[in-house]
Amino acid sequence: MALKVSKAEIWTTHIEDRSGGAADKIEPLTKAGANFEFVFARRMPERPGSGLCMVAPVKGKRVVAAASAAGFMRAPDIAALRVEGGNKAGTASRMTRALAEAGVSFRGLSAMAVGTKFVGYIALDSAADADRAAKALRKV
Repeated sequence: MALKVSKAEIWTTHIEDRSGGAADKIEPLTKAGANFEFVFARRMPERPGSGLCMVAPVKGKRVVAAASAAGFMRAPDIAALRVEGGNKAGTASRMTRALAEAGVSFRGLSAMAVGTKFVGYIALDSAADADRAAKALRKV
C-alpha cells in the first residue's frame, strides 16, 4: 500500500502544567464538535509551570471559534503533513530515509499504528519543506 500524504493544519496553545491543564483547553473544542485525530501535549522545561498542546484537525465554524476562545491558534511556523499507510515493519525507517535523501530536516514526527494501518504527522519548518517531503514520501 502506497503512503497517503496530505497537508495538515496544526493548532497550538500553551497549557498550565497542572492536573487538568490540557483538559481545560481541549474540552471546549470537543463540546463544539471537534473530532481530533492528533493530540500532542507536553511540558515545556524551558518554561516552568507551562506546557504545549497541539491538535488537528480543527474544522468548522463552531470548532474554530471554540479553539480561538480557548487560546488555540493555527501554528504559523509549522508546515505539517498527515501520512497514512499500512502497518508494515520498516515503514518508519523508509520514511525517515526518504526525507533524509530529499534533504528534508523535520522538526517533529509522531505516528501510531493500530491494527493494519498507521497514521502519522510530520512537522516541518516551511511550506517548501512540506512539498519536498510529500514528494519524497509518496515514493516510499
